[in-house]
Amino acid sequence: MATWFVRSVLPRLGFATRSVLASNQQLKGRLYGLAAGIRPVVQEPPTTEKDRVLGDPLKHPDFFHVSELFTLKDLFDARVHHGHKRGCRHRLMEPYLFGCRLEQDIIDLDQSVLHLQKALNFTAHCAYRKGIILFISRARQFSHLIETTAQESGEYAHTRYWQGGLLTNAHVQYGTGVRLPDLIVFINTLNNVFEQHVVVRDAAKMNIPTVGIVDSNCNPSLITYPIPGNDDTPSAVKLYCKLFKMTILRAKDKRRQMDLLYGHQKELPEPST
Repeated sequence: MATWFVRSVLPRLGFATRSVLASNQQLKGRLYGLAAGIRPVVQEPPTTEKDRVLGDPLKHPDFFHVSELFTLKDLFDARVHHGHKRGCRHRLMEPYLFGCRLEQDIIDLDQSVLHLQKALNFTAHCAYRKGIILFISRARQFSHLIETTAQESGEYAHTRYWQGGLLTNAHVQYGTGVRLPDLIVFINTLNNVFEQHVVVRDAAKMNIPTVGIVDSNCNPSLITYPIPGNDDTPSAVKLYCKLFKMTILRAKDKRRQMDLLYGHQKELPEPST
């Protein structure tokens, strides 16, 4: 009897067990397949004309074509690659250096081109959205140039002594509702050879994006968009001011064109002759 049970019943039980497991696996596969095939329908909000004006530039990597404003040869001719002496080198600037010759650091212009394009692109987007841009520098020899650049661009500049707390304590000094700058552009991030400008730290505290020219003796860690380059040669500073002015004016012109295109701004009548 026992031998008959082993030979006839147990194989049937094993076959039944295997069939049950196989059916369970098929059922699970069907359930998982159905669950994966069901996708929630997300209704996108209707796009308005204002959304198109503000959203279209974000869909293009170089909407304002800032890469056409300069070339690597322009940076080389302006001596942007000249750094300071090796003894003044900041350790965080070593990744941006090409090498050292006659105890003078040489900045890698390939990296300068990429970082400058990113910085100009971000500046253009801020100007396009009618943001407040503030130029800051403590180099006395370039004060008039920087102030003229800001004035011709329709923006602001501060090239004198910076009183502490103008950003972090603005609501007390100027009252509630004061608007801080949307972008700060540093033509020079240092007060002197070794001391960093206090606005670099205050802007980081207030979450204000910054664009800054960082020489081989500067600390780029608190700058949102650092631009490796020479910050004390007249030809290099003139090139920076020229590029920032062209970028801001191009972005503002593009914004006026988009407003006229989508009807947000009435076209001015032609002057009568």
